[in-house]
Amino acid sequence: MAKLPVIEEFMDKTFVTLKRDMDVYKAIDILLDRGITSAVVVDDFDRVVGILSEKDCMTLLTKGAYYSLPSGRVDDFMTSKVVTTAANTDVFKVADIFLKHFFRRLIITDEDNKIIGQITRRDLLKVIREWKKHEKETKRAPIL
Repeated sequence: MAKLPVIEEFMDKTFVTLKRDMDVYKAIDILLDRGITSAVVVDDFDRVVGILSEKDCMTLLTKGAYYSLPSGRVDDFMTSKVVTTAANTDVFKVADIFLKHFFRRLIITDEDNKIIGQITRRDLLKVIREWKKHEKETKRAPIL
């Protein structure tokens, strides 16, 4: 049996992190300036403690008064329960994780819960495309 492709082969090793005590409006500026939909929140030891998404930031509007928005830190608005996986997780398991959750980005961590990469649903579409391409290239012509 062929080796199952693992997420480490496809994960993005570049990512943006935020600190939990950062002003939430500074974090929103970072999301907008970088053109990203979420960023991982880390503690002082770079361990994953949360994620701040566009949806989390929307709560500023629901918590705001009629003419002003509330102030706060990233950890006042972030999602604390973050689903993560290891780099050696196979792509089928990762696809299953995405199908069971609403988020668009899965965080890859090491044994100390430090972020080492990320993978998005779009990255998995690329995996499918590459797999199909490989299948076509390795298919043998029928023997006559």
